[in-house]
Formats: sequence, structure tokens, C-alpha cells
Amino acid sequence: MDYVFTGFRQDNSVRQYSFEGIDADRKRTAFTVGADLALIRKYDIRVQELPLLCRAVLERRIAGEPRRSLTFTEEDMRTHATSAAAAREAAAHKRKSGRRPVSPRVGQAWRGPRP
Repeated sequence: MDYVFTGFRQDNSVRQYSFEGIDADRKRTAFTVGADLALIRKYDIRVQELPLLCRAVLERRIAGEPRRSLTFTEEDMRTHATSAAAAREAAAHKRKSGRRPVSPRVGQAWRGPRP
């Protein structure tokens, strides 16, 4: 099933993201995924990431499950935060280290020997 983001609405600190699930036979089904904005601050998740994270919640749901309203839980947020921290740490290790220190013999090759 493919999911298409159709919009959101906000009730207090909970943002409800709306999606349409498109089946193989092109049948459309409405879904909503709720996310608590107070919790995303706790786990350092940006608001811009929420639609994709909520779509991932829909993609993980069991096919044929009758529920149409789901929640991006605190456990999901914790899992995302730990995997994002691990990815940032791996990227930091991949970066090049600083330049080598400058040698005291800089320019010796073209200046020639000193008398």
C-alpha cells in the first residue's frame, strides 16, 4: 500500500497528520497519525521530519489491520532519536581529521641549501 500525505490539523499540542492509503486496486482509505509536539522537543525531533516519520508508522502497521487512527508513540520517538544520534556519530567519525601540522622545513626544497 502506498501512502500520500494530505495535510494536518492541530488540537492543542497534538498534531494529526492525514494520509490516504492507496491499495493495489486503487482503492483509497483515509488514515491519521497523531504526534505529540511536546514529546518531539524532548527527543530533539524537528517538525519537518514528522510527516515522514508518521508515514513510517503507517508502513510498519500490519496489513489488514482495521485501525485507521494511529499514534507516533514515545517509544517510536526514542527509537528514532537513538538511531539519528548513532548516524550523526558515524558521520563524525567519517569526516577527515584536521590537516597535518606545518613542517618547520617549509620552502627548503626551492630555496636551496643554506651556506
